[in-house]
Amino acid sequence: MKTGAIVYVLGKENHYGNIDLEEAVRSLKIKADRVEIVSSTSGHFDIMDAWWLLTTKGMKKIVCMLAEVGDQSTIKLTGREMRLCG
Repeated sequence: MKTGAIVYVLGKENHYGNIDLEEAVRSLKIKADRVEIVSSTSGHFDIMDAWWLLTTKGMKKIVCMLAEVGDQSTIKLTGREMRLCG
């Protein structure tokens, strides 16, 4: 079964600074076949948009994880997760 993950980054665009969200999420080493980022600066503006993309790419289990921008332009997961399907 293919697994997808949505990382929902909390906060407004001005909190991100010069952070590269894709690189920061890659450093989290999330165990999933495909990871999508939802933030005010990414291509996805809401969880439903990212969920639809993952569903069309064949993901059967999709988990949404909440993340915050931390110190030194890093991202940390809050520990809150929602299983969206599968």
